[in-house]
Amino acid sequence: MNIAARRDTFAPDSNPVQLRSPELTALIAAIGEGASERDRTRTHPYAQIDLIRASRLGALRIPTTHGGSGASLRDLLEVVIALGAADPNVAHALRNHFGFVERFVQPALDPQHGKWLGEVVAGKIFGLAAGETTSLPVGGNPLETRLVAEGAGYRLSGTKYYSTGTLYADYVVVRAQDEGGRYASAILPVEREGITREDDWDGIGQRLTGTGTTHLDNVRVAGDEIVWDESGSAYARPYNTTLPHLIVTAVEAGIIRAIWDDAIALVRRRSRSFAHAPAASPIDDPFLQQVIGQLEAAAFAAEATILAAAEKLDRATEAAVNGRIDEGLAHDAALAAAMAKIIVDEFAIRAGSQLFDVGGASAAKRETNLDRHWRNARTLAAHNPASYKAQAIGAFSVKATPLPRTGFF
Repeated sequence: MNIAARRDTFAPDSNPVQLRSPELTALIAAIGEGASERDRTRTHPYAQIDLIRASRLGALRIPTTHGGSGASLRDLLEVVIALGAADPNVAHALRNHFGFVERFVQPALDPQHGKWLGEVVAGKIFGLAAGETTSLPVGGNPLETRLVAEGAGYRLSGTKYYSTGTLYADYVVVRAQDEGGRYASAILPVEREGITREDDWDGIGQRLTGTGTTHLDNVRVAGDEIVWDESGSAYARPYNTTLPHLIVTAVEAGIIRAIWDDAIALVRRRSRSFAHAPAASPIDDPFLQQVIGQLEAAAFAAEATILAAAEKLDRATEAAVNGRIDEGLAHDAALAAAMAKIIVDEFAIRAGSQLFDVGGASAAKRETNLDRHWRNARTLAAHNPASYKAQAIGAFSVKATPLPRTGFF
């Protein structure tokens, strides 16, 4: 079945794809088809993102009463791991979308945001333009992207970098400040005049995440296209970046699963072994079997660690009272997510190298593109270095110093 036919299978007028359903399994399989070749040739997964639109996978976290699938955060992370195994570029491209959606379902749906929830349920994809490269003092986070009042609305200007997912999105969430210094998110259709998206990400891995530069040149913004940061809401919530960080780690766990699958396939199709090997057939070689076992154990441990952290994040979300997150529970979840990153980073990078231990020199041919696993894992691990996480965890253990509450920790 081709991509167009699959898009019909996940027609927009059908119900959102349900967890653990044959439709979800088929969707993830379709996204995985050709992923290695797309990576090798830098072919963007526009068709695969269209499948996600049609399936309305982006509405996983929206309650069923509002047209979504009603998934828990643990459910969501399970899906992200599976997507990461199928195509880590697609999985990572959705990180900011799920982070955006979470702002409106955690701790409870807000009728004020019904417009955006309706678009999510309809299958629309949201990207993010937040990062800037301005040199700032340690601990500073002012933004140069500015909202300037004009009549009943505003004009928006600035340049954003690392706009993951925005190349494939229908809307972009732009972080900015107004003339008085207030922080806000402007939620704009990507085709709005004055918005330019550049596909200029040139990393060694995660080459197709739709990450690039977003230019905003005097963009018109209506008043109802802005969500202001208010105490206890959205970006002002304590530990508000735990979920997007955990999603990055979940994509790495998916990569480990893909490495394990590729390692098994390599061993099974090998017809020759080394002259000094302990078995004539590679599938009977205990050393190769050992590597396969290590990879399987790494995949299992990575997934279990992430899902345990997701359960803590679910507890923090469910315990919210009158829109207020319990900071203690949120801290517990951030701590678990930080520990998960340290472990999974190490597992994923090591697994990317171990894969070649079962394949021999022929596995290193460029045409196999097996190095993509290591490149992708190494690139993901570079998001928020694990050394900072480990130091913060140690400081909390020794001195009870809380983790940083905000920012890209």
